Amino acid sequence: MQGDELVRLLTALASPQRLRILAALVEGRKYVTELARQVGLSRPLVHAHLTKLAAAGLVTSELELAEEGHGIRYVQVSPFALHLTPELIAEAVATMSDKEKDR
Repeated sequence: MQGDELVRLLTALASPQRLRILAALVEGRKYVTELARQVGLSRPLVHAHLTKLAAAGLVTSELELAEEGHGIRYVQVSPFALHLTPELIAEAVATMSDKEKDR
């Protein structure tokens, strides 16, 4: 795992709201409005969290056309497993970009 990828992943998982979103998606794919209601957040806030989760590769989404003609965005969790070891972190740090090293 590259250093910048590890930082994105851990940053995405460091939010209680994003963890709640991931937990809700374990049940299966949901459309954003349904997800927002379930986790008790506004749709714009859910979209912002989904952007971070997608950047970390933790969720995917697709836009489908409803019978009424409007688009509905469905989101689902991407399968992942995270096993952190000191060695993995050391290897990842060696590949971090200067931007991430300076944070």
